[in-house]
This record gives sequence, C-alpha cells and structure tokens, in this order.
Amino acid sequence: MKGVISIQSHVVYGHAGNSSAVFPLQRMGFETWPIHTVQFSNHTQYPEGWKGRAFGAEDIRDLIDGIQGIGKLKDCSAVVTGYQGSADQCSAVLDAVTAVKTANPQALYVCDPVMGAPDKGCIVAPGIAERLVKDVMPQADVIVPNQFELSQFTQMEINSLEDAVQACQKAREKGPNIVLVKHLHSLSKDQFSMMLSTHEGCFLVQRPHLPFTREPVGMGDLISALFTAGLLQGRSPQDAFAHCNAAAYAVLKETAAQKEWELQTVAAQESLVNPPERFPVEKIG
Repeated sequence: MKGVISIQSHVVYGHAGNSSAVFPLQRMGFETWPIHTVQFSNHTQYPEGWKGRAFGAEDIRDLIDGIQGIGKLKDCSAVVTGYQGSADQCSAVLDAVTAVKTANPQALYVCDPVMGAPDKGCIVAPGIAERLVKDVMPQADVIVPNQFELSQFTQMEINSLEDAVQACQKAREKGPNIVLVKHLHSLSKDQFSMMLSTHEGCFLVQRPHLPFTREPVGMGDLISALFTAGLLQGRSPQDAFAHCNAAAYAVLKETAAQKEWELQTVAAQESLVNPPERFPVEKIG
C-alpha cells in the first residue's frame, strides 16, 4: 500500500495540521506517516490560549533517518508539508523530500506554504515565509497556497480572475507543475473560489460560502490531503480538484449542521470518499 509522509503541525484536540490531514488520507486508502513540526493542545485561535511546543529540525531528520533505516522510504509515494515551526525546519523538510525522492523518484512533493495570518491568529516564526518562497516552494511538484501566499510567491497583487490566472502561470514557471489555490477571496463574497493550474490550463470551481460565527480552522490542511490522495489514486488533476472541493464542502456542511467550530471530519467521513454534491469545474485559461 502506498504511504504518505505528512510533515505538519499537530493538535491534541480538534482538527488542524496533521490532525486535519491524516485521517482523510487514511480514509481514502493511504498509509499515512505523520511527523509533527509542533504539538499543541489545540489550535491557536482559541481565546483561552494553548499549550505545547515546536520540535527542532533535527527531530524531523531523525525520524526520516529512522524510516530510511528500516528501508521504508521507497514505499513513500508522497510528502505533504504544511505549518513549519521554524525556518530551520524548512531545511529539514527539503532534506526529507530529497531522501524520499532518492528512494522513490516517482514520489510527489505537495507543499502547503503556510505563511501566517495574524488576523486569524495564525502566526509563523521569523524567516519562514522567506524560506518558503525562496527555497521550498520552487522544489515542490504541487503547491497549495491561498491568495496571499500565491501573491507572496509571485510578487503579484491579485485583485481579479485575470490576475489569479497570471499569478498561477508565473508560479508554475518557478518550479511547481501544479498550483491549487485553496482560496481566492477576491473573486466573490458569496461563493468560495478555488483555482487549479496545470500544463492543460487554469480551472475554477466555486461552492456556496457557508456562514460561520467563527470560521473553522484546518480547511487548507484538509484540501491538501484530499487533493494529494486523489492524485495518488490515479485521478487526473482536474478530477482530484473537483473531488477535493466537493469533499471539503461536505465536511464544512456537516460542521455547520452540528453548529461546531472544529471540523467534523470523522462525522463526515463517508463524504471524504463519496461526496454527495459536486460542483462544475470551469476551464478559464
């Protein structure tokens, strides 16, 4: 069975980072080997605060070395990365990707370049955004930025659909083969918009924007996991894109129905595999 190494944050309670990504990857049929960049009691948007700590870059290297030592890196089909706890961890991530691709040259590297959103309570350590832009994102096969992260990578302002298409194309020129923009907030206030860019063109999908008193955390981690799983299942990028959008919406809809803040991923687990609603994917460029 194909394995996926997921190098992200972890929360003990709730669903963010690996706590949002691992179960969907498993539910879609993949052995998933989580490596935690930080371990917190809960995500950082709780007004009561949180407890926990970041791990060192050497912790990541040690765990990769251990997996290599038992000869299992060759069974890894993808590395997925998200929130990094320090700039040094970015170097350890690149070392991990190199080790996996040496053992299995067909392995994918999927990078969710978390750069922080202070207005939402997500803060990254100094130097991380710069390392992601300069060193990490160009080495990825797939990047899954939001609009802000895409603009940082391409040094472009994004205020329209045309800007987004141009930014995606510019991002692909920097190294990644596939760009999935997990949220284009400038396109619509009523619809949640995502964009996919591949060598075949740019594609847009939109779904209803569900109202929440407090926006759930961990959606980007969920989207990255679902898209990665779809690609590893042999789906085309467009089909994996449509599936991850529909499955993510189903999780959000269940979360809203239960009037919860934390994503109801377990309750909506059947929808991870067979989403009840699909939304049209439009080719736009």
